[in-house]
Amino acid sequence: MGLSAGAWFVILLALVGANLPFVNQRLFAVAPMGRPVKALWLRLVEMVVAYFVVGLLAWLVESRIGNVFGQGWEFYAVTAALFVVFAFPGFVYRYLWRHRRA
Repeated sequence: MGLSAGAWFVILLALVGANLPFVNQRLFAVAPMGRPVKALWLRLVEMVVAYFVVGLLAWLVESRIGNVFGQGWEFYAVTAALFVVFAFPGFVYRYLWRHRRA
């Protein structure tokens, strides 16, 4: 995988991972929930777990391309903020969009 393809793969993975907790009712998109609706705090926990999973996969992609560079706290603050921005469409869909009742 080249540098450009690896970067786009990680960005798309982050976009999907950030929105996944908001577009489904399953726990980590796998296990069915006992309740019909997940609580917001559980969606946020899923989003934090997805952030670390995407970070691990990004590290693996970077290690396959070449040298892995050390990062400071600034890198993690920016990527966490970017992950929250990526989650905005899913949040809008779940909590701000008017859904028609059948």
